[in-house]
Amino acid sequence: MDRQDHIVYIVDDDPRVRESLSELLSSADLHAVSFGSASEFLAYRKPDLPSCLVLDMDLPDINGLELQSRIGHDEHPPIVFVTGHGDIPSSVRAIKAGAVDFLTKPFRDTDLLDAIDAALAQSGKERLASAELSDLRQRHSTLTPRERELLPLVVGGLLNKQAAAMLGISEVTTQIHRGHIMRKMRAESLAELVRMAGLLKIPISHSRHGNVK
Repeated sequence: MDRQDHIVYIVDDDPRVRESLSELLSSADLHAVSFGSASEFLAYRKPDLPSCLVLDMDLPDINGLELQSRIGHDEHPPIVFVTGHGDIPSSVRAIKAGAVDFLTKPFRDTDLLDAIDAALAQSGKERLASAELSDLRQRHSTLTPRERELLPLVVGGLLNKQAAAMLGISEVTTQIHRGHIMRKMRAESLAELVRMAGLLKIPISHSRHGNVK
């Protein structure tokens, strides 16, 4: 992995652990930045790269689970917990909240590196999905109000005649609007448009065979 295409954050209050982990990651050609507290990590200006967070459970300001909860509502690096005082309830809580792994010190270097690789892969996929969603939202914003009204009907499978009747417009006008929707959304098929609408969470209130519950 290129050292410039990712970043691994290490948050641990023990400088010896930070140094050891940094050396391990460097030997695996992984770029790491370390912090001694949660507040230092939160204040750091993070580059727009695939990343992961190697997080100690016991920190001087807030503990690792609290940090996980605090950043959980925002886009954040996938987390790999490392702790010298792990217990089953904490590990279950961490994993349920989305942590990639929960390692108890001392752990094998290979286990940590495998967890970091998985976290970076997950981060890369999440970034691609986020970029796609952002692009779809931009395309959707170019639709006219009438086209936005028609879109749920189109992806619901309504024929032009049915959609026209619901919107109180002519079938020809509906067909024109439908063409504009396909072009602006850059959808090559109805199936692709349906997938896009699903990603955008556009509610489908009607279908060709009746209302969708």
